[in-house]
Formats: sequence, C-alpha cells, structure tokens
Amino acid sequence: MKKKLLSVLLSTAMVAALLVGCGEEAPATGEGESSAADPVASDEVVEEGKVLNIYCWNEEFKSRVTDHYPGYVEVDGTTGTIGDVTVMWNITPSADNAYQNNLDETLLGQADAAADDKIDIFLVEADYAGKYVNTDYSLALSELGITDADLANQYKYTQDVVTDTNGNLKGSSWQGCPGVLIYSRAVAEEVLGTQDPAEVQEYVKDWATFQETAATMKDAGYYMTASVNDTYRVYSNNVTSKWVEDGVINIDENIMNWVADSKAMVDAGQTNTYDLWSDDWSKGFYPDGKVFCYFGPAWFVDFSMAADAEGSIANAGQWGACSGPQGFFWGGTWMCPATGTDNPTLVKDLILTMTANDDVLKEIVVDDNDFTNSKPVMDAMAADTSYSSKVLGGQNPLGMYCAGVETIDLSNLSDYDQGCNEEFQKAMKGYFEGTYATEDEAIAAFYAAVVEKYPALSAPQ
Repeated sequence: MKKKLLSVLLSTAMVAALLVGCGEEAPATGEGESSAADPVASDEVVEEGKVLNIYCWNEEFKSRVTDHYPGYVEVDGTTGTIGDVTVMWNITPSADNAYQNNLDETLLGQADAAADDKIDIFLVEADYAGKYVNTDYSLALSELGITDADLANQYKYTQDVVTDTNGNLKGSSWQGCPGVLIYSRAVAEEVLGTQDPAEVQEYVKDWATFQETAATMKDAGYYMTASVNDTYRVYSNNVTSKWVEDGVINIDENIMNWVADSKAMVDAGQTNTYDLWSDDWSKGFYPDGKVFCYFGPAWFVDFSMAADAEGSIANAGQWGACSGPQGFFWGGTWMCPATGTDNPTLVKDLILTMTANDDVLKEIVVDDNDFTNSKPVMDAMAADTSYSSKVLGGQNPLGMYCAGVETIDLSNLSDYDQGCNEEFQKAMKGYFEGTYATEDEAIAAFYAAVVEKYPALSAPQ
C-alpha cells in the first residue's frame, strides 16, 4: 500500500485512477495486504489516545470546531483540548501542493507511528477526494459505527464526493457549496435600471443573454466579470462527459463553449484573464474596479469579497445575488477519519456533531453565514424572514442556494479533475492572451501538460 500512495508523491495523479489506468487495482482491506491499522471491533473496549491529530490546510474547520463543538477549549493557534484529550492542528497551506505532500508523507508512516502521533482526521476537497477515499488510509464511517440514518439529512452530492469505488462512505462535510451569481447593486441600478434580484436574473438567465448583457456593461464602462476564470467553474460543473474516458483525455462540449464565449468577451474588452485570487482580480471587490459580477457560494460571499475592508462593496452591503445562467458548486471541505486512529470514539462524535447535528448546523448558518449540510435546516432557514445577509444588502439568498444544490450532478466527476482543470485554464489563458496563435495550439499544449502530469493517460488520436 505504501508503494501505491508513494505514486502520488512522485506525481499528482489520483491514486485510484492512476492504478486503474495502469491496469492495477488497490486491494480492499484484508485482501492481499493489511491496511494501515485494523479497525477496532465495535464490542472491544479500548483505551483511547490522549492526542487527537487533525490535518488541514487553513483555519476554516478549526474555527468551526472552536466556535461550535461543545467542550472544545482553545489553547493557542495550533492546540486545543476536548476533555483530557489534546487536539493538535497540523495546518499546511495548499499552495504548490504542500498540504497534500505533507499529508501523503505522514500517511506513509501511519502504520508505524506512535499512537499519539497518528493522524486521526484529515480534510480533503472535492477535486482530490478520490485520491484518498480509494485507499486503505481512509476509514469507512461505518467502521466508526456511523450509519446511513445518522447522515440522512445531508445533501446526497456531499456524500457522493467521498464514497469509494466499493460504495463505502469515507468522509462527511458540515457544508454544501451551491453557487450563485453575485452582482453589484449600484451597477445594476445604473446600467439595467434595477437592482431587484428577480429582475436582474432576466439579464443573466442563460449564456446567450449573459453575453448580451456583457456588451451592455462594456458600453457603460464596466467589465461583466473580473476574469474569464470567474465563469469557468459554472461551465465545467455542467459537462456531460468526464475529463478522461478509457484512459484518453476528453474535452467536453461545454468546456469548449466556455472557450468560445470567453475568447469573444476578452476580445471585446468585456472581461480579463486574471488568475483567481490575484490582486488584479480582487480589484472588482471595490467600486473603482468597475466589475459587475462574480460567481460563488456562501463562503465566497462572506469570506472572500473583502467584507471587513472599509470602502469595499461587501462592507457597504451593496452586492446582490441571483441564480445566474446555470447551477454549480464550488469547494467544500470533508472530514475523513484516518485508518489507525487511536481516538475512534472522539472522531465519531466530532463527525456527527459537526456534520449531522441540526442544532449545531443551524448555529453555523446564523453565526457564520455558511450554507450547511442539512436539507431540513436549510429549507427552514430559507423561509425564515428574520435571516438576512449583510453583504447582500439584507437579502436572504438561501432559497437560491437550496434550489441550486438540488441541481448538482457529480456523475461526471473524475480523479483527474484538479489537474485537467488547472492545465486547461492555463493553456487557454495563453490562447486568450495571444501566446498561442490558435485554439488548436493551446489544446495541444494542454494535452502535453496533462500527459506529463499523468503519464498513464494519452491524448486523443
């Protein structure tokens, strides 16, 4: 098993997909080789460890536990306590794949690590969840005694992300991340003559209408979006095929629609090619940035649009939200129990409390404006007239999120998504900016980059 996970360290290919592509399958626990550690039998009384090790890439989950898990006491930035157990937060940023590299290296030594040094919980994102849930390093929730009934209120797509190829659920999330179109109320009023969400929706209801409105915005001195990358995830979430089919790289028709639409907008000066999270891309969070809209889920609205910065559109409560051309999701964080944990009882309680306790999940919505992973909670909050978003000018957007989450389809998710999406956007940026003279040149560069990243794959002939 070490050899299989080591293949991830040598490349960024997802473990399961890489092995299948090479004609090899990872054996299930107990078949051919042992897992990192055998699960504790349900009727066996075992003294639990005194240190709970959680591996993650930022402070988000830590803040949720600090604020909402009963009995958690914060000691310092990387340490807390739950009863007599010390909680250690191993936080490694995601940049340059640092988080995954650190996690991979530590998991390789999991079986031989001292009990209180073992990883107990690690966090994953949708783009690379398959890399971990399809190995024996992650533990099925059923091994902790968590049942389907315990998680019955969750949105199905959040479970699909962390279900392995054998049908075992190996993680759980406290949040759902359906997205909306977020628009400047002031620009909408000036250019469209309305800032009402239902009326603005008519100007962005499909991609053809979106393109027409982009021309109108350009004529009025505004960019439709800060970057072509703002719309990419909306298109890529609505594909009808996978990035890889039988080991051959495949570009879905809807991805090519994004290329055509984006090239037209760039050439017309209606948007730019900035990378997400760059300083230039973020200028649209302020009125002087002259940007009409962004796309994002609840976490983006409240945590990524400079809401705390004086002078920002968010700080003034001057964004609005509507459904936009297509439903989509962006992000999410999943808790995965690590095989070999010496704290199975506490791990179970953390997962159930943070991802399946409706009282806690409602508290997170009210206190943190997150969209949580409980259909009953979110349906009730969507109908609650007392709930509103300050960033969105007092609007309650939860009904749109609830409608959007029902449209999420992960049937075309693959273990190669992260790498393919990154390389495709990189190649197309070259095309939009003129580095590649033609679309075909950019596509050829994309194929070459993906094959280099995933040697088991091939470009179409």
